[in-house]
Amino acid sequence: MRILIATLFASMLAACGFQLRGTAALPFDTLYMPPTTTAGVALDLKRNVQSGTRTMVVDDPNKAEAVLEFSQEAREKHILSLAATGRVREFQLRYRVAFRVHDGKGGEFLPLSTVQLTRDVTFNDTDVLAKETEELLLYRDMQFDMVQQIMRRLAAAQRPKPVSQ
Repeated sequence: MRILIATLFASMLAACGFQLRGTAALPFDTLYMPPTTTAGVALDLKRNVQSGTRTMVVDDPNKAEAVLEFSQEAREKHILSLAATGRVREFQLRYRVAFRVHDGKGGEFLPLSTVQLTRDVTFNDTDVLAKETEELLLYRDMQFDMVQQIMRRLAAAQRPKPVSQ
C-alpha cells in the first residue's frame, strides 16, 4: 500500500510540471562587471551568475562577451500615513536599481533597465529598535528579490545583431 501511495504521489508531482530551478541559460559565455559602489547587489549578482549559470565572470572587459553596468542603486523611505498626533504610522521602503548590459562594441543585450521594489511597513514609537531591525531585514530581502529579477532579465536578454559595415 505504501509503495502504491508513493508511486501515485510521484506521478502526480511529475504531471503538475514541477521542475527544479537548475541553471539559467544566459545568452553570453563571459560577463564583466566593473567595480562599482553598488557592492551589495553587484556582489550578490556576481555570486548568482557564477553559481547558477554556465557564464563565467571575468576581470577583464576585453575578454568578456557582455558588460553589465549599474547606473543607479537607491534606497528610499517615504511616509505613507500619519497619526492624529502627527507621528508616522506607516512608511514605504523603495529599492531601485538601474543597469544595462552591452557587448562593448555598440550592441546591447539589455538597454538601460530599472527595477524597483517596494515594501510597506507600519511604525510604532515604542518599538524603534525592532522597527530599525525590521527595515534592515526588509532591505536585505528586497536585495535578494532584486538579484532574482535581474537574473530573469539577463536570461531573457537577446544577443545584439551584428553591426554591418
